Amino acid sequence: MQSNLAMFPTAGIVEKSTQTEKRTVTKYDRAEQQFIELLAAEDLDNILDVEAEKVNEFERILSNAIRAAYRDDCGDMQAHRFLQRILYRINRLKLFWYDDLQNYTNERSLYLYSCRNQIEAAWQDWELTQIDVRALKQLDVKQALIERSSNDLDPPLSENSKYIREEMTEAGYRHLLAIASLDGLVEGSRLARILGGAANEVQCTLVRVLLEEYGNGRLSRKHSTFFAQMLSEFGMNTQPEGYFDLVPWEVLACSNHNFLLTERKRHFLRYNGGLTYFEIAGPGAYKNYLTAAQRLGLSEAAMGYWELHIKEDERHGQWMLDDVALPLAEQYPDHAWELVLGYDQEKLMGDRAAQAVVQSIRKSE
Repeated sequence: MQSNLAMFPTAGIVEKSTQTEKRTVTKYDRAEQQFIELLAAEDLDNILDVEAEKVNEFERILSNAIRAAYRDDCGDMQAHRFLQRILYRINRLKLFWYDDLQNYTNERSLYLYSCRNQIEAAWQDWELTQIDVRALKQLDVKQALIERSSNDLDPPLSENSKYIREEMTEAGYRHLLAIASLDGLVEGSRLARILGGAANEVQCTLVRVLLEEYGNGRLSRKHSTFFAQMLSEFGMNTQPEGYFDLVPWEVLACSNHNFLLTERKRHFLRYNGGLTYFEIAGPGAYKNYLTAAQRLGLSEAAMGYWELHIKEDERHGQWMLDDVALPLAEQYPDHAWELVLGYDQEKLMGDRAAQAVVQSIRKSE
């Protein structure tokens, strides 16, 4: 079998305008390649001494990147990109990709665990500085969720939305599909990781959402199948992670954030608050993409995923609010504010990712 890790293109597609930036990109490229080699090493934790030179060099670059991304005022974009790519490479081991079983030999590596925690600690602190957590703790949580959901269900068109609807070319549309394929081809996978546990109405609602994402067990109806069909219409790569190098760090951050929240049950409320926003706001974004596809005169298969999501996510959003978020707010009154934190973070990070995607599309055009 072929290794998915080996299929990843190397970093470095970002344009370089200065010699300093060229050196920075090359440094991060080299460190990422070193990390890929460590990931593939047999019994990594027991050969760290043998690979000491490689490990030390990687750790030096990792520490510098954390400082450049989260602690220096400049907020180095290349450092952000490097860190989110490394974090994603670790997090993806939590899913099964139907590839070579040897690729999972280090899935419980303590060294990978320490690298992940080092990045996450600094990154999550940085993310939280952008939210007024103290104010969230003073809210009437139920009212806040209802008001936010109402506002986000059908928001006014932003400049980015207008650009997608009215100006984006077919080449831009293909670029959009390439970036979105990172999530679209494995849709619902992270949601599956929070479903185990005691049976109740909340759990059953989440299972219903997952089942619909998975086409109720029929591959032909699974949402990722519709996404693959859109890619096929343009002769594009339908393999998961096939366009990894095109994905902005802001989009990877959304994926990594959800990996974190679903892996730590202490963040169960935050995750479900975020999923509530995602399902409620999703149809608005999909309508933009559908409008663009219709304007471009594309085939039904080239836009089918958006049509399916507009219909189903409107229902999912209502389920998440009425049958998950609000009941959880009642069950955990002392921590209910975490639902709003999750909601607001998902919106903030989603808006940031959307802006990065549009910038990438404009550059590609």
